[in-house]
Amino acid sequence: MTDGMMLQDLHVHTNFCDGKNTPEEMVQAAVKLGLDGIGLCVHSYTPFDESYCVKKERIGEYLRTVAALKEKYRGVIKVLCGVELDLYSDMPTDGFDYVIGSVHYLKNGEDYCPIDENVGTLQNAVQRYYGGDWLAMCRTYYESVACLSSRPTDIVGHFDLVTKFNQKTPLFDENSRDYLSLAEAAVDALLPSRIPFEINTGGISRGYREVPYPAPPLLAYIRQRGGEVLLSSDAHCAAHIGYGFAR
Repeated sequence: MTDGMMLQDLHVHTNFCDGKNTPEEMVQAAVKLGLDGIGLCVHSYTPFDESYCVKKERIGEYLRTVAALKEKYRGVIKVLCGVELDLYSDMPTDGFDYVIGSVHYLKNGEDYCPIDENVGTLQNAVQRYYGGDWLAMCRTYYESVACLSSRPTDIVGHFDLVTKFNQKTPLFDENSRDYLSLAEAAVDALLPSRIPFEINTGGISRGYREVPYPAPPLLAYIRQRGGEVLLSSDAHCAAHIGYGFAR
């Protein structure tokens, strides 16, 4: 901890969704790192894709588990109960301490296409729904991100997730003015709500990127416009908690 700043990681996932470790293992790892706080999150239930999210019947169990850890580690580390609420999830957020608002899918008609599953799935979606026009896909994505301000959202999750595969498989020019203007418009739409943007290091820890979300030009734009930020690892295992925070 430096100059009164709380060192916490509010975006980590456990084996209640697509994480590898139990909630208590994640808390114990955070204690070893000397964190002041840890936010345990589940991916909200999405009926159209149950492959990665919390199971509907386990939401109550999850809330009880985190509540017990809050008491067990009281005075050692602050434990918070979070949910990463996808834009297209209608799961209630009652009982959670905070909500990370995120966009994981492109919705076209009744179809939901994951943008961060793998590069092939994304390429196929751009061909099928946008005629190969990557900029049109990005426009749909950022218009969706802008909608987070009208949903229960305390933190904007991985703002430019659409660039996840761009480093290893260049798909579009994320430094072009056309692309940046789409992202900046989403920033401008979110800023009046005073929702902080996370600086998310999950893409780095998993080997997809060398820079966090949002990319430096967008992070600079957010800060220049008075937006607030916080660090998060988006860790899906104990070893990645607080990943890259020192840097």
